[in-house]
Amino acid sequence: LAVSCHKNHFHLVCYLLTASLTLMMIPYYINDLNQVPVPVMLLPDDFRANTKIKVNNHLFNKENLPGHFKFKEYCPQVFRNLRERFGIEDLDYQVSLTRSPPVRGGDTQGEGILLTSYDRTLVIKQISSEDVADMHGILSEYHQHIVKCHGSTLLPQFLGMYRVGVENEETYLIVMRNMFSHRLVVHRKYDLKGSLVSREASDKERVKELPTYKDMDFRNNMQKVYVNEEQKEKVMEKLNRDVEFLVKLKIMDYSLLLGIHDVGRAEREEEEGEEPSNEEEGEPENGLAQAPNVGSYGTSPEGIAGYMASCKPLEPGEFDPYVDVYAMRSAPGAPQREVYFMGLIDVLTQYDTKKKAAHAAKTVKHGAGAEISTVHPEQYAKRFRDFISNIFA
Repeated sequence: LAVSCHKNHFHLVCYLLTASLTLMMIPYYINDLNQVPVPVMLLPDDFRANTKIKVNNHLFNKENLPGHFKFKEYCPQVFRNLRERFGIEDLDYQVSLTRSPPVRGGDTQGEGILLTSYDRTLVIKQISSEDVADMHGILSEYHQHIVKCHGSTLLPQFLGMYRVGVENEETYLIVMRNMFSHRLVVHRKYDLKGSLVSREASDKERVKELPTYKDMDFRNNMQKVYVNEEQKEKVMEKLNRDVEFLVKLKIMDYSLLLGIHDVGRAEREEEEGEEPSNEEEGEPENGLAQAPNVGSYGTSPEGIAGYMASCKPLEPGEFDPYVDVYAMRSAPGAPQREVYFMGLIDVLTQYDTKKKAAHAAKTVKHGAGAEISTVHPEQYAKRFRDFISNIFA
């Protein structure tokens, strides 16, 4: 921890240390959890439960890891049940997280540092204690929603939540399924809220390797999602159901994350022997950074996507819908062959006093009719759904 006095470097070192401790403890917790019979049904206490362990003077990797730390897993039975409903077995979850070191994704500034599992199927995101409280506040309703929709959702797939304490520092982490592909590179990325005020990528953002474009950029670029009517109906059915759930919880300010894989470009790069860029500089706060290429991927039949190594290699633009669950192929006859990744992100913002104040301030600045992002949940949901329904060709 004394490697550097530079604040940002120090923060990164602390965070990676915390992640290492988390990955060290997860197999212990999963093995311990497997000794407990799966309950017939979850009880209210399961949504408040946690499992804690305090480690003193351990000898594992003592050159790099502290000898004393505390680890806490939140609501273990609930998240085990959610993993099962999302089609992820505990052993695969454990292997994907812990077999090889995760890859750092996104920017390293601020609190939004995130990691991607070595096989690119999971995202490990640092969150705040307030986010943990918000997650506890919606977890029961979220679980009910996942049960009702049989795991078919555009919402983030929350798979585990943890706290690690080293010295007097506590770090909170949440694990989610990666909305982007574990094998197909995303060439364009949009964050869409259905608002046009201050919703344009900055000059600083545009020079990044993979900029995060916004609503005005989507409109100005004349971008469209080319899918057939049946695919559009399925997506909108999921989206409407998920948005109704968010309105019920008075949640707003969420976005649709849209990633686009250009099949033709991928084929050209493969023919030219080019390696897709390893650099991901997307906004870390959405927790969904596209993972860089990792040499260890596909070397084992274990893990969430590892079994595909024993199958016939997929062709450019092909994906396994059981792994890339947010993916959708463009319709035959579309101007370009593309694969789209679509999911809802930033779903923990409730319409509280702070948001009400922001809405009032923006209304004064831009006028009552302006399409500002900070509006009450019902209005936000209607505008959001209207905008998303029009992104399809």
